[in-house]
Parts: sequence; C-alpha cells; structure tokens
Amino acid sequence: MTWTLVPAAGSGRRFGGEVPKQYLRAAGKPLIEHALEALLSHPGVDGAVVALAEGDARWPGWTSLHGKPVITCSGGGERADSVLAALLALPAGTTDNELLLVHDAARPNLHATDIAALIAAANGCADGAILAAPVRDTLKRAGAGNPDGNPCIAATESRDGLWRALTPQAFRRDLLRRALERARADGLVATDEAMAVERLGRHPALVEGREDNLKVTTPADLALAEFLLARHA
Repeated sequence: MTWTLVPAAGSGRRFGGEVPKQYLRAAGKPLIEHALEALLSHPGVDGAVVALAEGDARWPGWTSLHGKPVITCSGGGERADSVLAALLALPAGTTDNELLLVHDAARPNLHATDIAALIAAANGCADGAILAAPVRDTLKRAGAGNPDGNPCIAATESRDGLWRALTPQAFRRDLLRRALERARADGLVATDEAMAVERLGRHPALVEGREDNLKVTTPADLALAEFLLARHA
C-alpha cells in the first residue's frame, strides 16, 4: 500500500489571522480538503494520516475520503515532528518497504499527473523522489541595507542546477523514519523530508512538477489558489 502523510499542525503565523492556513477556504473548500481529495482520488494512493495540532477544533472529523481511510494523530512543534508522528501512526502491518508520500496541507492544487510521475520515480529509486521545479528567475543575494531599510544587492547568483522543492515527497517508510529520527537526535530542524534523507548520504530523484502546485503562505497566494482551483472545478 501507498500512504500519504499530511502535516497539518501548524498555526499559520506567517499568513496572519486567526484561522490556520490549512483551513482557509478556496473555491468553496478548506485548502486541506483540496489537498486530501487530490491525493486520495488517485488510484495509486491507499490512505492518509493527518497530523493535527492538539485540540484542533476545526478538523471536520473525516475518517475516510473517496472510500479510503483517513487517520489522525497529534503533530508536533515543527513540520518534521508532525511527519514523524504521522509515520508512527500508520496502521499495524505497514511494512518498512511501503512508499509514503508527504504533502503540505496548504498545497491545494496538486494534479494527478504529478502524483503518478512521482510514484513511478520513487519506485525506481531506492533513495526516494520529490516533486520540484527548476529555478528560472535570476537570483540576487542581499547585502547591507539602505537607510530606508531595503537591502542592497550583494551579488547575482548562478541558478544553474538549482530547483525549488515542492511536495509530495516520496520515500520508503524505513528510510524516512531513520532520516527524521537522526535529524531529531542531531538537533536539526529539517525544512523538508529530502533534507533529512540527504543527511544519510542519499540522493533522492528530482521529478519536475507543475509550477502551479503552489504552497499558500500569503494572502496573494490564496487569491491565486482560488483562481487556479476555480479553473478546473
């Protein structure tokens, strides 16, 4: 079986407001509902574990979507803590070799073609695979600021070989568990799963994904997500 793990314990402080961003609505549904429906409607995904904040009163109480199980557990203070908690909450009998897809709850515009490409790549690479997008913009490194508070350009950086990490990210259960536990033991806050896996000397595959698989972090992102979701509603 292939399970998806969805860390959803964050408060969305960077977005602002009282509603955690995973529960903000776009095209008539919370972002997390769009994300779960995209994942669980895919024939290659068999179930989901969602890591929630303690006492999350906004969770709708789903136990299944698209006829597939939805399990919840308590998440942690950091993303990696929530992913590890979700991994440990998988049903008894889940083997170490089973593929796990980790996806951001605030990425609502995930397409089936990307899920299929990611699963195929992860099945062909023992180190796992992630959706990603090549960096196409010119990159500037910031230096000291002007009196008005705006930083000045210190240098232009090469974008050759640089990619933006997206989700889902796909790894075998045993590899992901070992990577997250090692990062925790070393006191490292891994900003994505691939970062933790790389520290074990592994090299996950990069699978080019759609640029519109955006993560909602600002009000402008939410407006764009609303537009994109409405187009294929």
